[in-house]
Amino acid sequence: MRTIYFYFCLTINLIGTGFKKVKFNRLRKHKTKEEAEAYLAKMVTEWSNFVLTIAGLKLTVIGKENIPSEPCVFVGNHQSNFDIPAILANTNRLTGAIAKKDMEKIPIMSYWMRQIHSVFMDRENPREALKAISEGVENLKNGYSMIIFPEGTRSRSNNMGEFKKGSMRLATKAGVPIVPITVYDTHKAMEGNNGKVKKASAKLIIGKPIYVDDMSKEEKADIAEVVQNIIQNNLNNEKSSF
Repeated sequence: MRTIYFYFCLTINLIGTGFKKVKFNRLRKHKTKEEAEAYLAKMVTEWSNFVLTIAGLKLTVIGKENIPSEPCVFVGNHQSNFDIPAILANTNRLTGAIAKKDMEKIPIMSYWMRQIHSVFMDRENPREALKAISEGVENLKNGYSMIIFPEGTRSRSNNMGEFKKGSMRLATKAGVPIVPITVYDTHKAMEGNNGKVKKASAKLIIGKPIYVDDMSKEEKADIAEVVQNIIQNNLNNEKSSF
């Protein structure tokens, strides 16, 4: 029953964003860029919290004070479709994401993803993947934070796959901090139930930023492993606490 309720509410909400699109476009036309983006950031935060609420996902957030004031790359493990709203609800800024190419085909959703400066990546096409990373770098240089999941796919569990090294180019090329994010138990709200939405409790652990500006070439080359180890240690600590 919760699954039906979730998708019904989500569909109605997405249709309702058509009215918000009118207001957003009016703000872009008649107000400053900052005012339009402030409205968009508030809207995204509210939408993300709405998604978590209708899913019945109770989220505990640790380390929110670690988020730097400047643009950054949020790097996390990926368990669930709820990971993005969980993170977006807590960044306190306009934040885009590196999303799979298929997401670009979703009506309404893809429009808003573009507005928050998300980038659609075709992981099967190396040349297009490099273009997507370059676009993400430009977003960062223009002041917009980005989210990336270096595993490349959902683990659907508290086990984490290998990080793809190339994903760290976002931060190293843009010269912005990396913020490790550990996602724990979000899969229990959907992926762990054969796609059925159920109430669950989960954690989001936001680590201290890693500044890449002063790193040597060798240190930058190993940064994927460093971030992966931080997240893996947090996962291990959470598992051992039960």
